[in-house]
Amino acid sequence: MAFRTSSFSLLTGIVLLALANHAAPTHAQTNIKRLLPPNGIDLPAEQREQLAARLAEIETAAASVADNPLFADVAILTKAVKLALEFNEFYNPQDVGKANRLLDMAAERIARLKASAPAWRDASGLVVRGYTSRIDGSAQPYGLVIPEALPRDKPATLYVWLHGRGDKATDLHFITERLTKAGQITPENAIVLHPFGRQCIGFKSAGEIDVLEAMNHVRSNYLIDPNRIVLMGFSMGGAGCWHLGAHYADRFVAMSPGAGFAETAEYNRLTRDKYPPTYEQTLWGLYDVPDYARNLFNLPVVAYSGEEDKQIQAARVMERAFASHDRELTHLIGPGMGHKYHPDTLKEILERMSTAAAQGRDRTPRKVWLQTKTLRYNRMFWVEALRLQQHWQDSRIDAQADDDAVTLTTKNVTSVRLSAYVKPGSKVVVDGQTLTAPAAPNDRNAWTLVKDADEWQWAKPRAAANNASPELAKRHLLQGPIDDAFMGPFLVVTPQGSSRHAALDKWVNMEVDHLRSRWQALFRGQMREKPADQVTEEDVRRYHLILWGDDQSNEWIARVLPKLPIQWNASQVAIAGKDYDPASHVPTLIYPNPLNPRRYVVLNSGPTFREAHDRTNSLQNPKLPDWAVLDMNQPPNDEFAGRVVEAGFFDEHWQPHGK
Repeated sequence: MAFRTSSFSLLTGIVLLALANHAAPTHAQTNIKRLLPPNGIDLPAEQREQLAARLAEIETAAASVADNPLFADVAILTKAVKLALEFNEFYNPQDVGKANRLLDMAAERIARLKASAPAWRDASGLVVRGYTSRIDGSAQPYGLVIPEALPRDKPATLYVWLHGRGDKATDLHFITERLTKAGQITPENAIVLHPFGRQCIGFKSAGEIDVLEAMNHVRSNYLIDPNRIVLMGFSMGGAGCWHLGAHYADRFVAMSPGAGFAETAEYNRLTRDKYPPTYEQTLWGLYDVPDYARNLFNLPVVAYSGEEDKQIQAARVMERAFASHDRELTHLIGPGMGHKYHPDTLKEILERMSTAAAQGRDRTPRKVWLQTKTLRYNRMFWVEALRLQQHWQDSRIDAQADDDAVTLTTKNVTSVRLSAYVKPGSKVVVDGQTLTAPAAPNDRNAWTLVKDADEWQWAKPRAAANNASPELAKRHLLQGPIDDAFMGPFLVVTPQGSSRHAALDKWVNMEVDHLRSRWQALFRGQMREKPADQVTEEDVRRYHLILWGDDQSNEWIARVLPKLPIQWNASQVAIAGKDYDPASHVPTLIYPNPLNPRRYVVLNSGPTFREAHDRTNSLQNPKLPDWAVLDMNQPPNDEFAGRVVEAGFFDEHWQPHGK
């Protein structure tokens, strides 16, 4: 049974019918106004129909090369035009020319794939490529700038450049720009990667994964030196550079964020009386960069701000964060500049990045800093945090490898894995406690320690601390919150029947419709979707399951519900010691799938930030924790799927606090 993939696999006749009447900037059932992307101009009906007909023709031709490994290089082009038609992303009459150019390119690439001559794969200059995302199976674009004289037989330096906010910079316009403009930086003897980041979500959530997937795709298709990857960006891209650099500092040789934002509250000028609920404040700890400042000690960081730019605030925040750890942030300021680079300052930044790249990244530095609040971001180089005492608290590992011992200082960490410098019989000092390494690694080729009753000890071989463990505990990539499921491969599972309560059926229909539309418009993807009675065991193995309905309407909810820390039946919704009326309340939660503990199940939720939060990328953060109970008497709106009656986090063993 094929997945339902929204409008991406419509038959030609349906395409013509649907696209002749372009989408209004609201979600059909919920009446929620769409901010991103904004609605464009009205194209003449004849022009729209001609474009849709040509798109359908090329999609038919593309089907003949769908199994080619380079098919994503075609699919990004047809997808760009399809979404532009569906969501009316034409903002100038000349934009039709952009669409036709992309269709021309798609037709040419199809012909070249049939002839086994994909010339663009080895091209220099401005190149647009695509890859298939693990998250939703959609084709995602990226741009490359490849110098003509770049030697192809030597590993190249890679600069990753994150673009600024562009409300109208959808696939169509992003790809066109990447085909016509080299961009802000063009370093010699290096390739520049321009990730799409799923357009305008601040390089967070699926946009964050897009950067990583694009980097991996480039590395698999071009000869890249993994120890010479530089991260840069400006404005929204500067914000993305801050958080990606802080979360993945060990993947880059140097970074330079320009302008942007680095946290939530101060950037949005929130006063205490305007703060959201405590759980949402806690979730700021996912992307607020000051909470990860120590990670930035692992690489050279050069911040940039225009002297007159209000977004100098981001670097000022990080200056204070560095100072709180007795460090000084390198912060270059463009004299007299507003929201742009001073050319001399940019030149200096690029010189510093080039110097760092020439020196290269040390893959096993003797000194490592790891700071986090969640096990999603649990590793720096050879040091991993495998368990936390409590999520969303400041957690640290400082590691120093000397000739005679490895010394660790930890905070809020209860299990550590070390993959370098430890040898049989060597000393490891953890929080002042000295241990002698056993005769062989106890965790594959690494060494794992666990903390029990304030005492550190070596874990038993392949013990419960690693990811193969059957123990029900929060661990890397299985730690929540709800939004975390949408950063990995997921499948939306809709009801196969009716729920116990008509109100729930109505609410589910609205929310699934909202998710389906929003995933296309904002996340620029195609949602895998199946009715419950068509889900296979292979789906359970491969995907996080996003289950909608109740145990009566969705057989997969019926299968997992007995093993979830919630009671939900005809008479009650009960969690964390409180009861709610199921006729008017719906539970939402994330939990390790009882049928496959390596994946999540999610009940009745999509990504929890909504249209009201799209006005600034700094607000596109998770709005709900691990679980919540919603009152359906308040219809879904641009802020919430319903009135949040109660919400909370599960503890480190996936049990609700207060149980």
